[in-house]
Amino acid sequence: MKFGVVVFPGSNCDRDVAYVTRDLLVAPTRMVWHQETDISDLDVVILPGGFSYGDYLRCGAIARFSPVMRQVVEHAQKGKFVLGICNGFQVLTEAGLLPGALVRNRDLHFICDRVPLKVERTNLPWTQGYTTNEIITLPIAHGEGQFYANKATLSEIENNGQVVFRYAGENPNGSLNNIAGICNPRGNVLGMMPHPERASDPVLGSSDGLKLFQGLLETVAALV
Repeated sequence: MKFGVVVFPGSNCDRDVAYVTRDLLVAPTRMVWHQETDISDLDVVILPGGFSYGDYLRCGAIARFSPVMRQVVEHAQKGKFVLGICNGFQVLTEAGLLPGALVRNRDLHFICDRVPLKVERTNLPWTQGYTTNEIITLPIAHGEGQFYANKATLSEIENNGQVVFRYAGENPNGSLNNIAGICNPRGNVLGMMPHPERASDPVLGSSDGLKLFQGLLETVAALV
């Protein structure tokens, strides 16, 4: 199986993700420039964190129009896997691959911290390595991480079981229903504000995020 990490102008977590997939998991990984128009060789596409296009207009608003995003949408529609982390989550909502929006944090401050998360679902490739309601700790670093959706959309997300991660304890950014990560109804597209790639190497003090990548690797390897 093969991972692809999309690089937008302003991405700054792309190499962090590639380190996990290429060096820790020893999986084929290539960096995908935002102007590419052929990603047919990839099994998993990852949209990393950072400040794509300087976060002008809105976070992810310009990146959504990058040539590669049309291919990412088609990739997802085929049932292949897409992961958006932090800014990548914002891009996924702008592209319509996930519902809702990420808006300015409740206190209008940039937050850089480690936070506890509750794993809501373990029947997805992303989370099969965790136990239901397990509390894990992942880093966050964002100024626009407050998840928002109108009442009808929020009810649909909850009723469909699309919430994958919730903030446990104090809500750091004011996200509705403590939502930290959601998937599409099919479960092959995941967006999350916390950074699992920054908690995948014990050298960094935590490997809680590694299980997410390992679970996905096992699922895709079985399909290929």
